[in-house]
Amino acid sequence: MPASSAALRLPQSLLVLGGTSEIALATARRLIARGARTVWLAGRPSPALDQAAEQLRTLGADTRTVAFDALDPESHESVLGKVFAEGDIDLVLLAFGILGDQAHDERDPVRAVRVAQTNYTGAVSAGLVAARALQTQGHGSLVVLSSVAGERARRADFIYGSSKAGLDAFAQGLGDALHGTGVHVMVVRPGHVRTTGMAGRDRIPLATTPEAVATAIELGLRRRCEAVWVPGALRVVMSALRHIPRALFRRLPL
Repeated sequence: MPASSAALRLPQSLLVLGGTSEIALATARRLIARGARTVWLAGRPSPALDQAAEQLRTLGADTRTVAFDALDPESHESVLGKVFAEGDIDLVLLAFGILGDQAHDERDPVRAVRVAQTNYTGAVSAGLVAARALQTQGHGSLVVLSSVAGERARRADFIYGSSKAGLDAFAQGLGDALHGTGVHVMVVRPGHVRTTGMAGRDRIPLATTPEAVATAIELGLRRRCEAVWVPGALRVVMSALRHIPRALFRRLPL
C-alpha cells in the first residue's frame, strides 16, 4: 500500500498487546468510532480482560481475547501467529508494561528484573514477532508505548526509566529496519498519565490522560509519524533536560 494511501486510512483491525491497558482501550474505542471493526485483546486471562472485550463489543467491534504473557517470550510466536492466521491486522499496539515500585525494587533485584523483563525483554520478543507478521502481510503499523521516563534516567524511577529507554531505542531501530517495507513503526512518549491506578496522587505538570494519548495516536497514524509526544510540549522540555549538566540535574525536583 503506498504511504500516501496508508496515511489516510485508519486501521480496520487491531491487535492490542496489553489488553487491559487504559491507554490501549481508549485508543481502541477511538478507532472503533472511526470505523475499526476487529479487535484482538491480548493479555493474561482475567475478568478485567473479559470485561474490556465486552465493553468494546457494545461499541460494535468484533472483539476477541487471546492469552498472552509478556514474561513468556517462547510462546509469543505461537500466540501471535494464531491471531494473524485469522486475517490481516492493520495495527499492533504494544501497550503492556509495569511501573514497579522504585523504593522496593532497589532493595529486591528480583523485582527490579521483573520490571526490565516485562517492559523491555518481553517487548523485544513481541515486537519482533509482530513486525515480522506485519512485514509478511505487506502492510500495517506497530505502535509502541514508550515514556518520557526513558529520555533521561531520574533518581525517582531509574529502574522503570531504564527499561523504557531500552524499549524506545529498540522501537526506533526496528522502525529503521522496516523502512520501505510497507510497515510503519511509531513510538509514543507520554508524560505522566492520569489513569485509574494513579487517582489521588499529587498533580504533576504536563500530565495527560488515556484519551489524550489515544487522540495523539490517531493523529500520528494519519500523519505517518515516527514519534509522538503527549502532550506535545514535552518534546521541548525533554530536549532541554537532556542537556542539563548531570550535577545540576541531580538537584532538580523531578
